[in-house]
Amino acid sequence: MADEYRALGHSRNPPSAAVRLLILGVASLGAAAFLFFYRENINETFLLVMLGLLAMVGVFYLFASAIGFVEFAQAGRAEDIGRSFVDQMSDGICILDEKGAIVYSNRTYGDMTGISGAEDLQTPEAILSRHDDAANAVYRLANNVIRGMEADEEFRLPTGLRPDDDGPHWYRVSTRMMKMPGKGEPLRVWRLADITAERDEQEQTFLELQKAIDYLDQAPAGFFSADGNGRIQYVNATLAGWLGIDLTAFVPGSLNISDIVTGDGLAIINAVRADAGTSRTATIDVELAKADGVGLPVQMIHRVHADKDGLAHSTRTIVLNRSETGETASDLRRSEVRFTRFFNSTPMAIAALDQDGRILRTNAPFITLFGAVVDADALEGHIRFEALFEGDAKERFNKAFAAARANQAKIEPFDTVLKPGPDERHLRVFVNAITGQGGPDSAAEEAAIVYAMDTTEQKALEAQMAQSQKMQAVGQLAGGIAHDFNNVLTAIIMASDLLLANHRPSDPSFADIMNIKQNANRAASLVRQLLAFSRRQTLRPEVLTLTDVLADLRMLLSRLVGNSINLQIEHGRDLWPVKADLGQFEQVIVNLAVNARDAMPEGGDLTIRTSNVSEEECSRFRYRGFEAGEYVMIEVEDTGTGIEPDVLEKIFEPFFTTKEVGKGTGLGLSMVYGIVKQTGGFIYADSEIGKGTIFRIFLPRHIAAETDAPVARPEEAGPEKKRDLSGTATVLLVEDEDAVRMGGVRALTSRGYTVHEASSGVEALEIIAELDGKVDIVVSDVVMPEMDGPTLLAEMRNSYPDIKFIFVSGYAEDAFAKNLPEGAKFGFLPKPFSLKQLATTVKEMLEDGN
Repeated sequence: MADEYRALGHSRNPPSAAVRLLILGVASLGAAAFLFFYRENINETFLLVMLGLLAMVGVFYLFASAIGFVEFAQAGRAEDIGRSFVDQMSDGICILDEKGAIVYSNRTYGDMTGISGAEDLQTPEAILSRHDDAANAVYRLANNVIRGMEADEEFRLPTGLRPDDDGPHWYRVSTRMMKMPGKGEPLRVWRLADITAERDEQEQTFLELQKAIDYLDQAPAGFFSADGNGRIQYVNATLAGWLGIDLTAFVPGSLNISDIVTGDGLAIINAVRADAGTSRTATIDVELAKADGVGLPVQMIHRVHADKDGLAHSTRTIVLNRSETGETASDLRRSEVRFTRFFNSTPMAIAALDQDGRILRTNAPFITLFGAVVDADALEGHIRFEALFEGDAKERFNKAFAAARANQAKIEPFDTVLKPGPDERHLRVFVNAITGQGGPDSAAEEAAIVYAMDTTEQKALEAQMAQSQKMQAVGQLAGGIAHDFNNVLTAIIMASDLLLANHRPSDPSFADIMNIKQNANRAASLVRQLLAFSRRQTLRPEVLTLTDVLADLRMLLSRLVGNSINLQIEHGRDLWPVKADLGQFEQVIVNLAVNARDAMPEGGDLTIRTSNVSEEECSRFRYRGFEAGEYVMIEVEDTGTGIEPDVLEKIFEPFFTTKEVGKGTGLGLSMVYGIVKQTGGFIYADSEIGKGTIFRIFLPRHIAAETDAPVARPEEAGPEKKRDLSGTATVLLVEDEDAVRMGGVRALTSRGYTVHEASSGVEALEIIAELDGKVDIVVSDVVMPEMDGPTLLAEMRNSYPDIKFIFVSGYAEDAFAKNLPEGAKFGFLPKPFSLKQLATTVKEMLEDGN
């Protein structure tokens, strides 16, 4: 039958070596016979030689054939073996030449396609193209085989390829190229397999799997599986119904175990761990969260499998509903549910200890609290409770535990710090006796109950409150001192100016007077720093682009830090604008740069970088008191000596300094702190001994509003021109400090003004009434007894609405501007001031509006 299906062409292969040898042997014998019969016509000697040679060749061939050295049809035997193997294959094989003509097909191919004889043999492409369901697949296969590419396709035919095929059939067709020795073009091999039985088996397996899933879905218990990261891959219909999960919208991995477990239940689940390459099963009582937020008490049979590295690989969990709403729920079950809820939902960590102080059982908050320092899997039944503490805390616990074992009724709690871990945790620990036990020799399982309360946040708030109160008190003190000190400095500076006006530079006293004034000015600078710390200095906020500000500062900072320090400024991209006082911000950067320089006496790197910080990114900065928002962050980092931790806590306090006497006032960083806080920002410092310090300043992002007016920038300073500061106006000077008032009267009188003086606001009202309002300008202190400056302005405006007014104060304008009448216009002169500054302010105010 197989011969009927073969369409073999004539072989174009050259004869083999054995065939050539056979021909040679036959030819030799034939030549010998020819010479023998025609020997009369040939020379006898030549005849003998030729006969001998031909005879030797013939004898050699016969001998080689006898011993098997020469075999007939060796290639034919190998061809027969290969053909027999292909003929007996269960898949149909059809081989085509480069022109698409069939050169070979096996028996199975004929059987599968229903061919009765060799004359009916057709190519797979011709047979399969007749079926619409296979046409597209055959088209792709034919194109791939033409391009010399291997391909596979599967398709389903409603009736099969044979006429007597009943029902649908599945086929798998593949095409390959086959290179034949001695042939130029490769042959094309089509392989046709009937996979109907395989598909039937797969469909049956799928149906059985569907039944198993249906059984699992409708089981009276919930079930879910999760991967090693806690992502839920499967949840059955029962559990989904309990929790209100829509299975039609559920996507594997879209839910996490933490999404369905309430409170600290996840800590109990995560505490179940298996050894490498093993599995572990534990029974857990937790509460799950329904879609509507209602809790569902359940008992989990939780199985964890770990891979060879000990990492959680997968989990399988059976969930039993322990809700007390069921009709069959017994009183005991309801009591268990209530206790489980209470035990695991309390904010306190609870543990039961045996007679040796070993932990028997714990609740979820206990695992959450202590799992950071001890393997959660070892907390129950493996370690003593005292191992969680060190030093004095261990001794205090042992004392309290001994009292509990002795059944003492009252045991004092103690405060301690948890054994070192990622973060320092403060605890208050209560050790209670088990009432009714028979003392230390009792056979009861539990010997004591330990309650631990995390007081970290409470301690932090207490420390923050104490620090805030201390800084506030120091700020109020600094502000008060600054006010009084400003009056003294004003009197000294004005007296110095009066003396200098009457002494020439050649006078022996001139140098001493200048020395007095210079030191008074230095003292005034310290006062300004005090005011900056107390956040009462005058600020002129404007919208700034910090990239431009730092670029302008680079040259100054380079000179300040010197050649031994490598200064780098890294600008963030697309920085948001901020609103701050330009001069004060520059002072902040300069102060931090100078401090960094002093921390690197041998040289180093100073890096100033800027970047935007979004509200979401704020969480990565774990600073206390830092409020989430949108900020522009300025980092000032050095590679200096670093700051000790105990010193780091005090660096922003006024008058605190680690520098030698005479080399620092301790007001630099407190001034920086005050400026940043008054701008609405935050400043923090991180330092590591021997590696350096980094200051981070967070300034709020400025959102432009329509009401924002452009801030007038001062013109570039040029040579100061001499100005006529004399005048003939009538001035009312109101000042409660005698020395300041006397100096002001002399200064203005010497400039030609008519000056009336008053020591309080009440006296000033009386004087202006006596003068019948004939006063051109009033110069008044802000803080005075009986009546302050803003109140005086309000009273005078009632009778004289157009009177000009200048406030003199050691505080910022913002400190008293809120007490002024709405729309009030006034001048401002900060203390301390010189005679020239007083005369200049009065002159400018008088000229304004004239």
